[in-house]
Amino acid sequence: MLKFDTTIDSFINISKVMKKYFAELVGTFVLTFLGCGAAVALGCGQDTASIVGTAIAFGLAVVAMAYTIGGISGCHINPAITLGVFLNGGINAKDCAMYMVFQVIGAILAAAVLACIVATDPTAVITTSTGANACTYGATNGLIVEIVLTCLFVLVVLGATSKTNGATNNFAGLAIGLSLILIHLVGIHFTGTSVNPARSIGPALFQGGKALADLWVFIVGPLIGGAIAAVIWKAIRPEEK
Repeated sequence: MLKFDTTIDSFINISKVMKKYFAELVGTFVLTFLGCGAAVALGCGQDTASIVGTAIAFGLAVVAMAYTIGGISGCHINPAITLGVFLNGGINAKDCAMYMVFQVIGAILAAAVLACIVATDPTAVITTSTGANACTYGATNGLIVEIVLTCLFVLVVLGATSKTNGATNNFAGLAIGLSLILIHLVGIHFTGTSVNPARSIGPALFQGGKALADLWVFIVGPLIGGAIAAVIWKAIRPEEK
């Protein structure tokens, strides 16, 4: 009986450790599915309304997840954010690596579901799209855009969630979601806007072609941008009282 109880206790302890990783998987799934799903459903890029609608979808998905799993994992749902938090001492190396792994898994699962839906929908406007990113004006342009936009986005995340920055963390989810809308309004024209390696990896694996060929840009660019944001935040963050 004692051995059985010990086994149950061990399982519960493992579950507690894994809970935040699964939260990141779920959060990234929701962000990728709803954001990319909106891009596909609206035919993003065909007109201004589709661009605005897609931008709002990504922003609202982040807001929703921030208030759903924020208290569990911090709601990074983005390897670039996780890297920025790690470089600022917010999480340890193990959590950093595990967050990224589960974020990518969540994005791949979301892209798989979206690909199935699109493939079985004869009325889909873009039958081959899964909302993947591509460099419209070349890799150099795309890399610059993704570095700059990710840097700005992660800087907002670090500042809005900082406990030393007054009461701003009370509204972090809203600030982050609204900033992501702005980021998309700027970036969709150039790259489709990633600022999130996981969100790009999932759709690219199913779309292939140029999206897969350009994927390195949407991994390297956001990670560099996240690292730069971490350095900037370290330089300007308020001192602890």
